[in-house]
Amino acid sequence: MNKFKVIGLMSGSSMDGVDIAYCEFSGSENSWKYNIIKAETVAYPETWRVRLSKLYKQDAITYARTDIFYGHYLGALVKEFVKKYNLEVDFVASHGHTIFHDPKTKITRQVGDGASLSAICGLPVINDFRSMDVAKGGEGAPLVAIGDKILFPEYDYCLNLGGFANISGVYNNSRIAYDICAANILLNRVARDLGFDYDEDGKIAENGSINYELLQALNSIPFFSKPFPKSLSREWINEELWGQVRKSGFSAEDKMKTLVDHIGFQIGSSVNLLSGDQSEGKTLLITGGGAYNKTLISHIESHTDAKIVIPENDVIEFKEAVIFALLGVLRVNNIVNVGSSYTGASSDSIAGGLHGKIPSV
Repeated sequence: MNKFKVIGLMSGSSMDGVDIAYCEFSGSENSWKYNIIKAETVAYPETWRVRLSKLYKQDAITYARTDIFYGHYLGALVKEFVKKYNLEVDFVASHGHTIFHDPKTKITRQVGDGASLSAICGLPVINDFRSMDVAKGGEGAPLVAIGDKILFPEYDYCLNLGGFANISGVYNNSRIAYDICAANILLNRVARDLGFDYDEDGKIAENGSINYELLQALNSIPFFSKPFPKSLSREWINEELWGQVRKSGFSAEDKMKTLVDHIGFQIGSSVNLLSGDQSEGKTLLITGGGAYNKTLISHIESHTDAKIVIPENDVIEFKEAVIFALLGVLRVNNIVNVGSSYTGASSDSIAGGLHGKIPSV
């Protein structure tokens, strides 16, 4: 049995900060157990939040510099985290932060240069988990499905409520995964109009009313009727969805309540589709920051009969970081870590760029 001590790094589209999870893995092939030893989220300073959110509009030199500087930033966070808890680490597995994602043109880019990260923290680093799949014609997302299958097999469906809502589960005897809709990335935008970073416990949405004209317009966006596999990006939000919300003229509370029901409806529709409209008795594990949004959870419950499971806080907050750590473990063991059945690629991949020497397996 192989054992690894790995730090997983995740920065999602909701821009909350960098999730750092130090995990122990034991197992072999496609059977692994995990334990979260230490984990924390480092909130972004405003300078980094603005820089990352605006980077897609910048020139090539600015992008290249930011890729390197952000790698240095991540490396410094890891170095401080290791020192703080006196950790022994075999390697770091980093998702980075997505700036461009357009599988139709075979483009996906996450900043956080692996060489810079490794140089600063002094540990081997594996990063760039998406490019290989996109090069093979896949969506490059969602990548967590293989981790759901290995680490959380007791649940019928696993839903992550981060910047985007994505799901994985078994459909027609095969495990599939795809992005359902935008989630916290939308809700956080509305919350910021009221001076908040996010809608704590869903209180803003709770005080609003659904506008059914806007709701119908959102639910009619063509993406939602496309077959999976499929994935979403910030560019899609700006081009296809956000304009309708912004120009609606409704109060922030009404926008929030309408968006919450839109998200709940799309998630419920996906669960019902995957279950063949037999969702009663099925289990739906929900993780990500949206799991704390009580109003959002209640709207999901109203659109599906599946039993919703909210796990302990460490799993809610760090599941994606843990799974990227697992993707690194699979990579160093030469085991498939990106499945084509989830992404639509021409074949499975053993993905991830290596910087430094990994301890022998």
